[in-house]
Amino acid sequence: MADEVKQEGKSHKELRKEYTFNKLKGLGQEIIEEIEKQKVPSLRVPSRGTGNIVYDDAKRYYVLGDRYGRRSLGNVKQIRKLGQMVYVANFCKDLVAREKTATIREMYYVSEGWGISFKTQQESNIVGEDLEVTLGTTREDLGLMPEEDGASVYGDITLLDDDVEINAAKAGKSGYTISPTIDQVEFLDHGVERVIAVETMGMFHRMVQENAHDRFNTLIIGLKGQAARATRRFIKRVNEELNLPVYICNDGDPWGFHIAQVIISGSAKLAHVNHDLATPDAKFMGVTASDIINYDLPTDKLKDVDVMRLKELSKDPRYKNDFWQTEIKKMLKIGKKAEQQSFSKYGLEYVVDTYFPEKLEQLEN
Repeated sequence: MADEVKQEGKSHKELRKEYTFNKLKGLGQEIIEEIEKQKVPSLRVPSRGTGNIVYDDAKRYYVLGDRYGRRSLGNVKQIRKLGQMVYVANFCKDLVAREKTATIREMYYVSEGWGISFKTQQESNIVGEDLEVTLGTTREDLGLMPEEDGASVYGDITLLDDDVEINAAKAGKSGYTISPTIDQVEFLDHGVERVIAVETMGMFHRMVQENAHDRFNTLIIGLKGQAARATRRFIKRVNEELNLPVYICNDGDPWGFHIAQVIISGSAKLAHVNHDLATPDAKFMGVTASDIINYDLPTDKLKDVDVMRLKELSKDPRYKNDFWQTEIKKMLKIGKKAEQQSFSKYGLEYVVDTYFPEKLEQLEN
């Protein structure tokens, strides 16, 4: 069907809209058909419980298992939750039809007029995710947007965003801000060989000032801490569609490790959409425990919470390879952590003049 639609000259954006709208419409039709057959309406909802979240060794990210449950109007305890799902689906169908978007916070307040409103924002978020996994689509395709901005991108890539051509190297020193609707953005052209994503905007701006985008022929992505969903989707797209290798440079602590690993292998919470978000071939550049030792970096002592988190990571299937096990054990042994800006000990330019060239040589040879 998709091929037939493509032959009609429809764009990728139009295809996704049509697919999502039909999924939403189909959900409503399913309920109506059960009522017409005098059956109690119910919906099949894949389970997102921890017992149904599995790390897939072949895919190298978390996926949902095959367990599911049914929400039925015949169960008094499920009536409210099913009603909320139907209201959210109808709200999203209207958004998709009108090519509108709403933040998840706006939907929470809109629900006040439904007569079956959410008690908390968290409850609203969960129902939105339940709809996402039930339909096999994404929250963004449903027209629901997060409050936070995506990452900043700087470098020679030209995109078509809402019919406007943007080159990320000519969009000011802060670059191009990744849109929550990144799947509707087209990549028109690029002149880069790789992607370097950094945890902090301080490091992002340092790299821009030192012309790292030209020196390493790279896109620079400022993650702004834990990468937003749109940021992870952008990274996956440039890796797969443009065949660009991805390198991640974060703080040398368990939290920086985790930020990188969520980009690489996805999160358990979003197992139902990791196929769209995870980039298993991305590589962690640093800061590693080995870097702390080899570059004699300024450090802070690991706190008890850091030690506990490192031990948790050592048991996580995403960190089971030799590289991660070695670096985790080494960090626990030295009892120290370091920020990526700690390279400034040797001068502001050192991280771009020395560290990045040496690490890229190690990773690419």
